[in-house]
Amino acid sequence: METETQFDSYLEYFTNKLVGYVPSIFGALLVLIGGIILIKILRKILTGILTKRPDHDPTVLKFLLDVLTWILRILLFVQVIEQLGVKTTSFAAAIAAAGLAIGLSLQGSLSNFAGGLLIILFKPFRIGDYIEAQGQAGTVNSIQIFSTRIITPNNQVIYMPNGALSNNTIKNFSQEPLRRAEIILSVDYSSDLKKVKEVIFNVLKSDSNILTEPKPGIEVKALADSSVDLVVFMWAERGNYGAMVSDFYENIKMAFESAGIEIPYPHQDVKLIYPESKGYKIQ
Repeated sequence: METETQFDSYLEYFTNKLVGYVPSIFGALLVLIGGIILIKILRKILTGILTKRPDHDPTVLKFLLDVLTWILRILLFVQVIEQLGVKTTSFAAAIAAAGLAIGLSLQGSLSNFAGGLLIILFKPFRIGDYIEAQGQAGTVNSIQIFSTRIITPNNQVIYMPNGALSNNTIKNFSQEPLRRAEIILSVDYSSDLKKVKEVIFNVLKSDSNILTEPKPGIEVKALADSSVDLVVFMWAERGNYGAMVSDFYENIKMAFESAGIEIPYPHQDVKLIYPESKGYKIQ
């Protein structure tokens, strides 16, 4: 009987506590839902205001909005637990005590965050640029807080950590309006180099994608084992670079064939010597 009485008293105690705690739970839910909606509205407002500026940078805009969103989410989390009755002073003390462990465990993430800041500040590339880094190449789709999203030409998505990206070599193909191609052509030793250069120049002049300024050029690169190697320099606008190179290979092959210029392939001359002392005879 005494045990049943104790159970009833405990049940009544917890029921009263739960009933008294219900307003705090509802209040925390309202703060959470309202905060999430407010953050989304604020993000849309800031996006609309900043995108109307003539000098706005989509790269910086996306990164700053992401950082601001996470800061507001952290503040919202603090408000929610405060609404639940958790003292923020004790909560802050707990975070401070665990700060060292958190910092050590998140070294990579903090490095990536710092790398993202460096990318935003120094702008080695922007959204839409075609870059090559870390052995990968593609178009920058977005610069996030911890990583950069790149889409390759065959439509694969690559996430590169900002820390490694900011501390290594980045090749940006989109910063300059013009690009130069250096194409190696090989001709037979018997070819007339003056005629060869004339044919090449005619091909260069006939392609509208090849710019006249800066001027294209031809130089002898090397006297190889079975060919004379020439290097052809040509310039194109960034968007026409791929078409220029492809068209040049096609046109130069047809021009060489029409002019009777041979494009050699590697070959070796083998001489067999039969010693007469061994009794071999050449027939």
